[in-house]
Amino acid sequence: MKVKGVNLGNWLVLEKWMNPALFEGTTAEDEYWLPRQLSKEVYEARIKIHRSEYITERDFVTIRSWGMDAVRIPVPYFIFGDREPFIGCIEELDKAFNWAEKYGLQILIDLHTAPEGQNGSDNGGICGVCKWAQNPEEVEFELSVLERLAERYGNRKGLWGIEVLNEPALPWMWNTMDIQKRYPPVDEKMAEGSAAISYEFIRNFYLKAYDRLRKYMPEEKYVVIHDGFELKIWKDFMREEKYKNVVLDTHQYLMMAEMIGCEQTKEAYVSFIKEHFEKDIEEMQQYFPVICGEWCLFNSKACGWDTKGGQSVLNGVDSTQVEQITEEERREIYQAVAKAQTDAWNKGSGYFYWSYKLLTDTVNTEGWIGWDSWDLGRCVDFGWFPLDEK
Repeated sequence: MKVKGVNLGNWLVLEKWMNPALFEGTTAEDEYWLPRQLSKEVYEARIKIHRSEYITERDFVTIRSWGMDAVRIPVPYFIFGDREPFIGCIEELDKAFNWAEKYGLQILIDLHTAPEGQNGSDNGGICGVCKWAQNPEEVEFELSVLERLAERYGNRKGLWGIEVLNEPALPWMWNTMDIQKRYPPVDEKMAEGSAAISYEFIRNFYLKAYDRLRKYMPEEKYVVIHDGFELKIWKDFMREEKYKNVVLDTHQYLMMAEMIGCEQTKEAYVSFIKEHFEKDIEEMQQYFPVICGEWCLFNSKACGWDTKGGQSVLNGVDSTQVEQITEEERREIYQAVAKAQTDAWNKGSGYFYWSYKLLTDTVNTEGWIGWDSWDLGRCVDFGWFPLDEK
């Protein structure tokens, strides 16, 4: 089993930095506050237009033409339309399955958010709040969403697998990222009591989720668990015979390497990738098939300024607005880190790039120089990402 795919980020789960226009006229930084700051009519119109235009049949054709064989689709906890004021998006996922099956792609459904937040970041749906794991009713709700997804798609030819929960904030990540400082909560009272998710809780949740998914999903489809940014703590997990086709997902970004001290040079990145990403994946591949479910070419060196671990103007980071490096240098850096990273992921069971596209205007909007590397389409067009990398 070796997968080569791309994430359809910001389609069914919104991230403001990937498409700022959707948030115009509001101060909302995340999906939770957006419908609470717009009228129902405006919110519904915006979301419906966005979903119908952002990803279409043509995109599946393009992805297949790049030689990819799968897409990872982040979906929200309100996918079934049972959580006001949000609008469900199960019809969009139905369409995606039809397109995938028509064009020979497979889908990894990734449950990307949880009510009350599982990581406190914008991609968890609500900034600065991480209380989902403390609320048994919401934990059960999340399990019921997984079960309904398995019931609906478990036997579809286009299903590769279901990912139980994206990026739960375990203690290391919660503290290293200083989540509430990086993603300040809007409502202090609501954020009170937010905390990292314990190891014991997440293990227990994964075991329950496995059983609920397998009720409807055949054994040959994959159950994917996220490492919570602690790849090597899972060696003793799910060793029993009953657990079949469990895949461990790790997300490895160069901006995180920078956060823990990696020097901002091409050589340092390549060496870090080999010494850390590649070695760790090779080690863990003995226990689970390991995929790198999110990664990209983005790094501070190619931006020409220190992004402080991938922070942008949205985080209040001031960036120099002058192109610091030439296109030629940029291409060289990206090609080097692309090769090193795809080599590393191939020590495991493959990867999904983050992300397929970006609607951030990196030319006309101040502060976004270098961020186009999050957009796989641009990376392919500019020759940064060699499609022949297996």
